[in-house]
Amino acid sequence: MTSALEAWLPKSILLLRGYDRHKFLSDLIAGVTVGLVALPLAMAFAIASGVSPQAGLYCAIVTGFLISALGGSKTQIGGPTGAFVVVVAGIIAKHGIDGLFMCTMMAGLLLVLLGVTGMGTMVKYFPRPVVVGFTNGIAILIASTQIRDFFGLKMDHVPGDFFHRMMAFAQTWNTFSVPATAVSILSIALMVFCLRYAKRIPGAILVTFGATAAVLLLHLPVETIGTRFGGIPSGLPKLAVPHFHYDVFRQLLSAAFTVAMLGAIESLMSAVVSDRMSNDKHNPNVELIGQDAPPPTCAPGQRRLSQESSTRLLCWGSFCLLRRW
Repeated sequence: MTSALEAWLPKSILLLRGYDRHKFLSDLIAGVTVGLVALPLAMAFAIASGVSPQAGLYCAIVTGFLISALGGSKTQIGGPTGAFVVVVAGIIAKHGIDGLFMCTMMAGLLLVLLGVTGMGTMVKYFPRPVVVGFTNGIAILIASTQIRDFFGLKMDHVPGDFFHRMMAFAQTWNTFSVPATAVSILSIALMVFCLRYAKRIPGAILVTFGATAAVLLLHLPVETIGTRFGGIPSGLPKLAVPHFHYDVFRQLLSAAFTVAMLGAIESLMSAVVSDRMSNDKHNPNVELIGQDAPPPTCAPGQRRLSQESSTRLLCWGSFCLLRRW
């Protein structure tokens, strides 16, 4: 295989060399861990974006598999990310779901163009302070979206932008729920304990099942997906062709460019951080092209969990597909 051809192959193909049972078992454990954490997060971000939780679930399944299969990083995975919540919520509010689909397709074409023209290599010029600031900024943004559920605040609507969101939290602080806050604090404490003293135990999985069992058996007055949305429909979603209009196409040009640039920057910055943690080197152009297959999103938090679990590409996406069926 020539080096010119390898330069455009996804990492999932290149990593098949020397793949054995030991690597498969490591990947399987990592895939279960990342999948169990990412799927609830996908539903949470779907809710924050103004759509139903099952929309986030289906999107996470598709994006998780395709980005893992077609991307240019060994540890990069695809999934929901807080940076897109504001953008997606604005598009849905103004143009509806069909407008979001159209914007996503337009952004995907822009990402392919960036990858084919070699613009992905520009990532080498990203200053380290920018990478560090970007990563911490995303962490703060994601954390801010969880405050309402962390404290069980009674709010009918959570603003999409950060500052208005924090003001709304401050105005409703007296509605916090003691059971919800207790479950949240104990969950974080258990995850930190596993991370520091029992690294072989996946704290995220333990918390997911433990907190669910505690709420169910103790009948704690804590809001769940079932109480808020009536549960998740079983079976496959109905397939429907979106309605595209030329006048909407012109209106979405700016939004599509924003989504493409944000997806490219976030994906490549996440890959840079992941490379430093795993001593690997990603292929930026292939990564951008891989981002085109699904909606262009990649979550740094999931990338971190993926790297710490020693996962390699298809494990997370494959688990999502198997779990759904």
